[in-house]
Amino acid sequence: MTITLAEAKPLSQDKLTGFVIDEFRKDPILDSMVFDNTVKPQGGETLAYVYNRVTTLPTAAGRAINSEYTPQETKTTAYTVNLKPFGGSFQLDRVIINHEKQVLDHIQFQIQQKVQATRALFADWFVNGDSGATGSLSFDGINDAITGSSTEVTPGSAVDLSTSSNIDSNWKVFLDYLRKMRAKLDGAPTLYMMNRDMFAVFQSVMDRAGINLASKQNYGEEVLQWGSSLVVAVGDKPGTSNPIISTSTATATSGHTSIFAARIGLDGVHAVSPDGGSLVEVFLPDLKVPGAVKTGEVEMVAAVAVKATRSAGVLRKIKIG
Repeated sequence: MTITLAEAKPLSQDKLTGFVIDEFRKDPILDSMVFDNTVKPQGGETLAYVYNRVTTLPTAAGRAINSEYTPQETKTTAYTVNLKPFGGSFQLDRVIINHEKQVLDHIQFQIQQKVQATRALFADWFVNGDSGATGSLSFDGINDAITGSSTEVTPGSAVDLSTSSNIDSNWKVFLDYLRKMRAKLDGAPTLYMMNRDMFAVFQSVMDRAGINLASKQNYGEEVLQWGSSLVVAVGDKPGTSNPIISTSTATATSGHTSIFAARIGLDGVHAVSPDGGSLVEVFLPDLKVPGAVKTGEVEMVAAVAVKATRSAGVLRKIKIG
């Protein structure tokens, strides 16, 4: 069964859960995401999702009469991703919960803030997740899947868009490389993802190119649309001002950043979640049990699968700083 956050909302009769889902949908990555809602725990412990990634494409050719075709098979590689729980908790004194309501509802405020952090963590893992890193609790992201693949486009020298005059000089080169990366994908990307600084530069490039980027509202969040693709400014890692898609500060690559692309779909890039799950779980403080300090939680259990390497790509070495 596949499900999106938009489809998950009417399945919940809980008004608060509906509010939380709306908060998650403010992130365009999560709002665009398709979840394969099928993973069953094995032995009560393992949340593994096994799939085949297409790594060699099929061929076709002509043949002479009385001769056979040369056999060729599409090749796939088996991959396993492990679903990971992520989110956060908060604690409030029951006196605050019961009596301090003049300015704001403290429970709803804390849940909203925790959702924002969880959204940011999903976006970070979606791009940068590396389950093999020491101490990592994340699932694997698209950067891990496409590094070294045919859809990783790295110019010989950085495309310099670091000043207005450099944008004037190099915007055509930038668009050429971006379209080369797009051409390597197996379909139009659902999302182009970049950091906020690159997002501003992207708009400046499109202004010079005379390309109209349609503005689209996403639950109060403005994103841009280029053709059928959304152009998304991915924010910061949770609890920090460090961008999820970084701009390098190393001497040799100072000011370099990347643009990622992903085609969302069950045959491309998608998320996976536990069978029958509601995608988002909210655990409210229980005021009926003893204890002065009450705990609430917001949690997701998910991972990302890249079914075809060519469903995701990246353009590197764009100098913006």
